[in-house]
Amino acid sequence: MKKLLLICIAAIAVLASCNDYETYGDKKEKERNAISKFVSDYNIIVIDEDQFVLQGYTTDTVRNEFVKLNKSGVYMQIVRPGCGEKLKDGETANICCRFREFDIEGDTATFRNNVDIYSSTVDVMRVTNTSGTYSGSFTQGLMISAYSSASVPAGWLVPLAYIKIGRSKSLTDEKAKVRLIVPHSQGHTIAAQDVLPYFYEITYEKEA
Repeated sequence: MKKLLLICIAAIAVLASCNDYETYGDKKEKERNAISKFVSDYNIIVIDEDQFVLQGYTTDTVRNEFVKLNKSGVYMQIVRPGCGEKLKDGETANICCRFREFDIEGDTATFRNNVDIYSSTVDVMRVTNTSGTYSGSFTQGLMISAYSSASVPAGWLVPLAYIKIGRSKSLTDEKAKVRLIVPHSQGHTIAAQDVLPYFYEITYEKEA
């Protein structure tokens, strides 16, 4: 009888362990739900790519519009398109970024380097445009130290097809600024590992 009781207890423990285990599909579902809640909580209006094109590749910030880009799954709001020119095909440039990062699922602000615009903590990524495909790596900044990787999240590169990255030369020139909802597949190493979505507000400016 005692032996049978032990077997039953062990079986219950195994079943409980199985129930606690999250599959990749479970985590993706949690991610989708977290993004949906974030969109709802912050009154974000999601437009599709067709509407984005009709609007001249712009998003209405008054209406709090974000376009959902089908290929990447990234949601993007262009706050300012920037000055100067876009990164040309075949061109490589160092791009300075100031940003704030928010863990959507954890509902937690994580890292930012946009508090003091005169600080030396600006993140710099070296980016190449190869026939419309952007690749890059960080050469300095908070993202390297925070995530122990120089790899630029793919989501950070998505806006480069739509914004200009010149430097301000007059009072009317403004550096490019975007807001992004980045799913785990387009995120940094921790996002990819734990299947977590992040929100970013980022400015882009070519290094002097």
